[in-house]
Amino acid sequence: MKKTAQFMMLAGALLFTSVILAQSTIKGVVVEAGINMPLPGANVIEKGTTNGVVTDFDGNFTLETESDSGEILITYVGYTTKTVAFTKDADLGTISMESSQVGLQEIQIIASVAVDRKTPVAVSTIKSEDIELKLGTQEFPEILKSTPGVYATKAGGGYGDGRINLRGFNSENVAVLINGIPVNDMENGRVYWSNWAGLGDVTSTMQVQRGLGASKVAVPSIGGTINIITKTTDVEAGGNVFTSVGNNGYTKYGVTYSTGLMDNGFAATVNAAKTTGDGYVDGTEFSGVSYFLNLSQEINEQHKVAFTVFGSKQRHGQRQNRQLIETFRNAESGRKFNADWGYKNGQVTFQEDNFYNKPQMSLNHYWDLNDNTSINTTAYASFGSGGGGGTAGDYKFGFDASTGKGDYRIGNFGPINFDKIVEENIASGANGAETYLRASRNDHNWYGVLSTLKTNLTDDLVLLAGLDYRNYKGIHFSEVTDLLGAEYALDNGNVNNPNAALQVGDKRDYYNDGLVGWLGAFGQLEYDLNENFNAFISLAASNTSYKRVDYFNYLDSDPLQETDWYNFFGYSAKGGANYRIGLNHNVFANVGYFEKAPGFDAVFLNFSNDNINSDAENQKISSFELGYGFRGEKLSANLNLYHTRWNDRTEIATFQQPDNTRASANILGVNAIHQGIELDFIYRATDKLDFTGMLSLGDWTWDKNVRDVRIFDEDQNEISDSPVNLHISGLKVADAAQTTMALGLNYKISPETRLIIDYNYYDDLYADFDPSDRGLSSNLSPEEIDEILATDPVQTWKMPAYGLFDVGFTHGFKFGSFDASLTARMNNVFDTEYISDAQDGSGSNAQTSLVYYGYGRTFSLGAKINF
Repeated sequence: MKKTAQFMMLAGALLFTSVILAQSTIKGVVVEAGINMPLPGANVIEKGTTNGVVTDFDGNFTLETESDSGEILITYVGYTTKTVAFTKDADLGTISMESSQVGLQEIQIIASVAVDRKTPVAVSTIKSEDIELKLGTQEFPEILKSTPGVYATKAGGGYGDGRINLRGFNSENVAVLINGIPVNDMENGRVYWSNWAGLGDVTSTMQVQRGLGASKVAVPSIGGTINIITKTTDVEAGGNVFTSVGNNGYTKYGVTYSTGLMDNGFAATVNAAKTTGDGYVDGTEFSGVSYFLNLSQEINEQHKVAFTVFGSKQRHGQRQNRQLIETFRNAESGRKFNADWGYKNGQVTFQEDNFYNKPQMSLNHYWDLNDNTSINTTAYASFGSGGGGGTAGDYKFGFDASTGKGDYRIGNFGPINFDKIVEENIASGANGAETYLRASRNDHNWYGVLSTLKTNLTDDLVLLAGLDYRNYKGIHFSEVTDLLGAEYALDNGNVNNPNAALQVGDKRDYYNDGLVGWLGAFGQLEYDLNENFNAFISLAASNTSYKRVDYFNYLDSDPLQETDWYNFFGYSAKGGANYRIGLNHNVFANVGYFEKAPGFDAVFLNFSNDNINSDAENQKISSFELGYGFRGEKLSANLNLYHTRWNDRTEIATFQQPDNTRASANILGVNAIHQGIELDFIYRATDKLDFTGMLSLGDWTWDKNVRDVRIFDEDQNEISDSPVNLHISGLKVADAAQTTMALGLNYKISPETRLIIDYNYYDDLYADFDPSDRGLSSNLSPEEIDEILATDPVQTWKMPAYGLFDVGFTHGFKFGSFDASLTARMNNVFDTEYISDAQDGSGSNAQTSLVYYGYGRTFSLGAKINF
């Protein structure tokens, strides 16, 4: 009885103490200033205590304070600390956190950043601290590999040679924007990530908008939009030095410094880094120097200007040529085998390499006309210089796939013996080089202006409108880079200088300019009712102009040397709505239709100025999507269903005629359907432990067969007895895993220490092929063609499924008076052997397909000291 009384007294004392300690209950919601995006995971601490909580998925928090009045401190990486006074049981409402970077809000408007549970699109966002931990020695696109609908690989494995597919679409049909500026090649739409090899060091936020997206450039992409927001200028003075090392000689070091925002409104931030290494794949040594500079000036309350320049000058060896599985298995270096390099005079010499420098400069003007209206304008320019290496003359680099023996190989499956070629070229003497090295150059000059007007028509209605102007000149030529011991190389590619004896640096084979003009306009109305219902409707139009100048295939006196301009009108219409059902649920839908100009090569067939397809058809895309979101105290989840139809995909086939002339077909009716379901979630088990997951199930197929496409010769005369029939109905769209899954663990061991474990799984991955390669023989009768087209075509080779484990660890500590951190990363922890990319072969099987193997186990260790 006595013990019972003592226990009740102790329990009462504890209860009384807890009541005293919990003097007040305060709540609020933390958002990013300017765009009102919730900030989940922000730290909210009662000042002068260790009492605190973190915000939930919608930025909400509830804190039991120890006093009935005082102040709370709110901190979040990338934002300035906020101090807010409170009184007993107060609802602090919406608390806006200012970015620690000058001008970031304005950049986000130009870049069309989507807001969770408001913008009706499927979106995933990755912050800078996660990029730093996840990147390691990976390719920049691989940061996104745990995102629904994404398939990212290293391709051949050279530095910067990574690629990414989104919902089954390659980079030609995925818009990539850096600070709202489009970087897809203006002629073919591709993205060359080696041009941006240092981007990971200066990225503030990366956002993937799948499907239609929120991008306000004049014509949207098909698969989605990758929005990269770089750092601008830090508000506070300081910087850091950093270094990292990794497998195969990987070494990186660099520095960042910011002046901070000065009293006169000026601020500057600079970043520079150098990266070198031997490469995981044989013969892929690399060296790159990345640079970034931002200068900002606040002129007054209405005007700000900012200048930014960034880029990466790099050179790296490549593995351009896929090989048979048999070759990799027989080669001593296994999955690291690369046939595209060798030795000359004891030095590594590349048969295939890449070198490029593409500084991108932009001048931004931010103008707040009044409290309701602003105009943000960006004028930009980029000057690309570089290309990819290769060989010319007699090809001497072949070898037996099973034995690895080759006349110009050092050992079986060995590197190229360039010294033997040098000896033969010297012996050739006056006959010139039998074999030599060349580079295919793709220099360019690109200028553009983006201007966006934003005005609040009412409290609930916002109008955005803008212009998108681009002017592009691509300069294409091949040049001699190494005569391999010869005195010269003969070339007959230039009709204005036939039988030329070329020296290193001289142009050869081809030399032409591709000119592209673009003028677009867009308008968008956004309706926001009490933050529970949001809707938008958007219209855009653009005119794409193409022109070609050929200096080698036409005499200088020939008027055909320069073509006329050919114009293609494109437009888009899209709309969507999001409805929040209470505190936990939201649903959204979007729908859109747009027409996209055909590619440059679809207009100038066979790279010719007199074989012009001026009636090339626009590509036609329609898409709709449904989405559901759940936000609970611990669980956040998103479910999306999408359907995209891509009609009249640009498909050009060329044919060799008996008289050695070329014929071509602009094949219409090559249509594809991309549809699927995507699920992603975060489960916050505790304040320290998060679980993440993703499941993406795609069904991407070529829609129907193509009948009786006509073929034309170089003079545009129809070859009536040779129609094209493509047997493609039901074939899987290849080159990206249609089933992907990811599971992850994020554990905060302490406020300064974090561990992440990621598992990614890929299945339903089919070897790449061109639909034009599935044409039926022209010797078949119409009845035989009908019979074949009524059957199912042979499916392209399905590659083996695979799964990979990655681990990352970061720890912060004091280094004297400085804050420092260590970051460790290991990818493919269990050294899984897998095929990441393949080109379909005859018979569509594992024996004939050409493949790339993915990387085995790799690691990196980095250190950073902040000052």
